[in-house]
Amino acid sequence: MNVLVIGANGKVGRHLVRLLGQNESHRVKAFIRNPDQAEELERLGAETVIADLEGTVSEIAAAVKGSDAIVFTAGSGGKTGADKTLLIDLDGAVKAMEAAEQAGIRRFIMVSALHAENREQWPKSIKPYYVAKHYADRLLEASNLDYIILRPGGLTDEPGSGKVATGNNLGSHSISREDVAATVVAVLDEPQTYQRAIDLVSGSTPIAEAVRQG
Repeated sequence: MNVLVIGANGKVGRHLVRLLGQNESHRVKAFIRNPDQAEELERLGAETVIADLEGTVSEIAAAVKGSDAIVFTAGSGGKTGADKTLLIDLDGAVKAMEAAEQAGIRRFIMVSALHAENREQWPKSIKPYYVAKHYADRLLEASNLDYIILRPGGLTDEPGSGKVATGNNLGSHSISREDVAATVVAVLDEPQTYQRAIDLVSGSTPIAEAVRQG
């Protein structure tokens, strides 16, 4: 499968590029804005394409053309304001969905955030981020794409365990970025995960088994 990663230079994205680059079943393309990031991602096994989520849908569609699946794990980052959160985490995500449809790509994996669907649990300190994730997820659910929304808990840089917990009432637990990336790989060509949203935290169930259980 040809997999395009939007947000490839982020912390989850880099793990994902590396895992896909090591997987003989997949080819990975890294969607990046800054050409200076290309060399390192290519060392991890990716082809790179230079494009910008603040560009037009047609420009994004040209960049993603030829892919079988798109993973959206981009974010404006904690050092930017609510304006960039709106432009990247919400509008950028929606433009990526529209570009996928324009380019004839059906499979779309969204890396969202735990409790993004539930306004009552949004932290006030990063409320604009949760607003963006909430509405991006809702628009993806309303699309014609074969989507899955992964809603991981608090992200850590600890080594992945290969084991997670999924389901409802997971609390506010954390998960390593490496395990989030491994879960993306596991769901890529798993038909049971089409048109679903899965909450995801660290746990005791092997990732492949956990994504089948949902």
